[in-house]
Amino acid sequence: MKIPRRINVFRRKAMKGLTKNIGNSYSIPEIDPNSNIEIKNILISRPNHRLGNQLLLTPLVQEVINTFPDCKIDLFVKGGVAHPVFENYEEIDKIIQLPKKPFSHLLNYGWCWLKLKKKRYDLVINGDKNSSSGRLSTQFAKATYKVFGDIDEAVHAGYKDYEHISKYPVYNLRHFLEKLGFPKNHAEVPVLNIKLNETEITNGKKILDDIVKNDKNTICIYTNATGAKCYSKDWWETVYERLTKEYPNYNVVEMLPIENISKISFKAPNFYSKDIRQMGAIIKNTSVFIAADNGVMHLASASLTPTVGFFSVTNKNIYQPYGNGSVALNTNETTIDDWFVEIDRILK
Repeated sequence: MKIPRRINVFRRKAMKGLTKNIGNSYSIPEIDPNSNIEIKNILISRPNHRLGNQLLLTPLVQEVINTFPDCKIDLFVKGGVAHPVFENYEEIDKIIQLPKKPFSHLLNYGWCWLKLKKKRYDLVINGDKNSSSGRLSTQFAKATYKVFGDIDEAVHAGYKDYEHISKYPVYNLRHFLEKLGFPKNHAEVPVLNIKLNETEITNGKKILDDIVKNDKNTICIYTNATGAKCYSKDWWETVYERLTKEYPNYNVVEMLPIENISKISFKAPNFYSKDIRQMGAIIKNTSVFIAADNGVMHLASASLTPTVGFFSVTNKNIYQPYGNGSVALNTNETTIDDWFVEIDRILK
């Protein structure tokens, strides 16, 4: 049975209120300055099943791997696409997946939480400071050190991109490790990355070649999104017509959503896949990916493809694609000419 949206909204607000102070009393254990701190077993908690949120976790996972190259990582997530996202991350030892519908899988749900108590970790990291389940699991797990993800104003002020949902957990972790005596880390925050391998990329090229049937470079668009983030049919048709006019030497293909709908009435060659790694591999073989803010936009970014993300209702400072020449555009503040300046920059 599907839970009504208003009940979910109420539940989230109630849980946030109940858990907002969890972790406030936590203090870093006293450290002997002459001892070497060993961090080898790490738990990262991000109990959310949405594709975008699990892709947005990959920079934190990479940061942990870069900092502790000999570590083993467990992930505490909610059922969904965690396994495909992290399939090529050899450092991940175990993924504990909460059921997406806890009330219909009560025994399994409880067993997943109990798994957190079966192992002692050196470090537990909450991947989202606003996640009630993330704060609870960080508190519940047994660990020497815990990062709950609360905002440190000194850190916030030091980074203009601190607001980004993939970046602030990395900055918080670095700040926490400095307190433990680790050297300050000035490296760029890792980009989203599902670590496609050469075989996957080659197979993606074969699929794309079969769609376009020529050797021209390809622009890929995705015209779907959820709720108010979704632009109208007229809006997308205007963008599509401008793309075909401006770039006659490029293919324009459309990736379709599971609902098999197209805001451009299927005018462009199109494809669909249920396999997110295959989707990413196809996108990897394109020159630019263009979409509204949604999970597939993050998949394109995690495939290391230049991505143009359109934003109208969500905060682009929090969710924008970054790295690989990607750009986020607020369509309330820019014009179609501005958008094509950025697309042109990527292509030329």
